[in-house]
Amino acid sequence: MSSSQSSIPTGEKGPRRHYAVWIVAALLVLIAVVIYRVRSSSAAASKGKDTYASAISVGVTTVQKRDVPYYLTGLGNVTAFNTVTVHTRVDGQIMQVLFREGQFVHQGDVLVEIDPRPYQVALEQAEGQLAKDVAAQNDAKVDLTRYQQLWQEGVIARQQLDTQQATVGQYDGAIKSDQAAIDNEKLQLTYCRITSPIDGRVGLRLVDPGNIVHAADANGMIVITQVQPIAVIFTLPEDVLPQVVAQMKGRELTVDAYSRDNDAKLAEGKLLTLDNQIDTTTGTIKLKAQFDNRDLSLWPNQFVNARLLLNIRQNATVIPTAGIQSGAQGPFVYVVGSDDKAQVRPLQVDFAEGNISVIRQGLNPGEQIVVDGADKLQADATVTPHESNVTGTPASNATSETHP
Repeated sequence: MSSSQSSIPTGEKGPRRHYAVWIVAALLVLIAVVIYRVRSSSAAASKGKDTYASAISVGVTTVQKRDVPYYLTGLGNVTAFNTVTVHTRVDGQIMQVLFREGQFVHQGDVLVEIDPRPYQVALEQAEGQLAKDVAAQNDAKVDLTRYQQLWQEGVIARQQLDTQQATVGQYDGAIKSDQAAIDNEKLQLTYCRITSPIDGRVGLRLVDPGNIVHAADANGMIVITQVQPIAVIFTLPEDVLPQVVAQMKGRELTVDAYSRDNDAKLAEGKLLTLDNQIDTTTGTIKLKAQFDNRDLSLWPNQFVNARLLLNIRQNATVIPTAGIQSGAQGPFVYVVGSDDKAQVRPLQVDFAEGNISVIRQGLNPGEQIVVDGADKLQADATVTPHESNVTGTPASNATSETHP
């Protein structure tokens, strides 16, 4: 190295080194700013995604206001107005059976014929005895006339005349007895033709032609049941008795009969009467309804659910039952506001059946409530609402209060 190169002044190296430090610092600051902006953008994007992902999809429906029928429902038993077990009133052999099992018969229709010949013979004997006694009486009357004339002439004693008068009187009694015997045998002949005492449906045959039957037999020959019209006897709690009595004063109450599973409406009838006392063991009272039963949908001893239409609730607030949740403080629903937040709303349920509930207090018509996805929610949860398929119409097109 030459002496000229080694003799560069040290004052020229200081500014260059200072300038390089500034450049490095500026680069570091620039890099830090870029990193900060990148991280802030990523965090904002992540926060937006988390907010979107936290919104819960729920099905909602609108609180409605409408007229709703109010029913009282109780378990009932179908009962025939009349059931008759037909017995024979005379002894004898069955000659003919004039009905078919399951046939509908009318009052007075001949069902069974019993051999009438023994009773016809007895009738002829009674008639013969009557003729004999009438002839004897006529002879006694002729003698009485003769004795009266002889007594007036003083030929016979008064005692003989009185005896003859008594003989005529005895024949009078005998003739009445004979006539009664004739009437009795005619009645027995009538009993040989067994007729239906009521209109109704014939059951299964209990005896066959050729059998000997007796009036003292424990079992009858046939059972006839009146099924048109027919009755249903059902029970309601004694607490609703004042309401039922009040409604009965002003109009005729309608009663519907449903199957035991409440899926099918069997018949429509009317309330006839109430029992005259409350069953103290169950705290219920019996009610009786009548049904025309033209389609034979009701049968004696069948169990049904009887639904008594008590009144119409005007402008009732109605929601699907599926939207009602149960909590420690009682029933509540989730109400979705305009900010898509689910708010807890306590309420009072008036009555419910099937998938509809009538709300007494807690909701207003037009509000949106959650009916699908409520199990995922909590208070103030963000939701994404959509219209639910759950409707507020009961399966039977009516709401009711069910009682055992």
